[in-house]
Amino acid sequence: MTVGSRIAIIGVPIDLGAGRRGVDMGPSAIRYAGLSRRLCELGHHVIDFGNLATPMVETTPLPPPDSRLRYLEPIAEVCAHLANLVADVAAQAMLPLILGGDHSIAIGSASGSARYRRLGLIWIDAHADFNDERTTPSGNIHGMPLAVLTGRGHPLLTGLAGRVPAFEPGQVVLIAVRDLDPLEREALRAASVTVFTMHDIDRRGMAAVMEQALTIATQAADGFHLSFDLDVVDPREAPGVGTPVNGGISAREAHLAMELIAESGALRSLDIVEVNPILDERNATAELAVELTLSALGKRIL
Repeated sequence: MTVGSRIAIIGVPIDLGAGRRGVDMGPSAIRYAGLSRRLCELGHHVIDFGNLATPMVETTPLPPPDSRLRYLEPIAEVCAHLANLVADVAAQAMLPLILGGDHSIAIGSASGSARYRRLGLIWIDAHADFNDERTTPSGNIHGMPLAVLTGRGHPLLTGLAGRVPAFEPGQVVLIAVRDLDPLEREALRAASVTVFTMHDIDRRGMAAVMEQALTIATQAADGFHLSFDLDVVDPREAPGVGTPVNGGISAREAHLAMELIAESGALRSLDIVEVNPILDERNATAELAVELTLSALGKRIL
């Protein structure tokens, strides 16, 4: 990513994949925090495509209580639309920047970015998002996108890149995970995905973890997609998320990760997800999302 790059902002105001309302307002909160203006000040050319049309829970019939894939059809429709738009934007040599919304949107954003090229995947999140309909305790699809993108999940979701898997598991890295479901943990152990837990970050430091992560993700021929969930940051610094987990990375560690991503020059697309303004304090989490995005897109201290 160089100064003067063309960046396409796409908002996806959906919360159907989550178990808690409010993240559908995330794109508005991030924009309100000055995202476009700050990117322009950094020297980038910004085109905001606005928000995708998304269904609301008030207008979407509830699935049966025992559903293992809650709101599968409307989420699949939104992700398919998003994947097409992201693929078109990427084909025009723009960098797609997708604002969530819950993390189910990454099924569309990452698949679309990988449709015409081979990308690695860096997933920075408190959760692994590696469930499927057999392992999920909730049925919430925002707990499934990483599994989907590596080939495990419902066929309405797994094929949006035009191939299955969308990303080779050996070129996928999960960073700062600290909250896993029991069956999800077993599935992750059996997979070829590289996992750096908070234990690894505590022992080795963020710089060492990110350097190895970037080596793995850039094995792909055409760079990598970044998916960043704000709940990876400790809730004392990012309170406005739907599934907070204590003991997360600091805002400074998050900035270092993003700065190293920028230095790699291999970032091809990113999504920023799970900002929940209802639970936030003075829009602090959305403002942090903007600052971290700027770091990923080239902002330096000096």
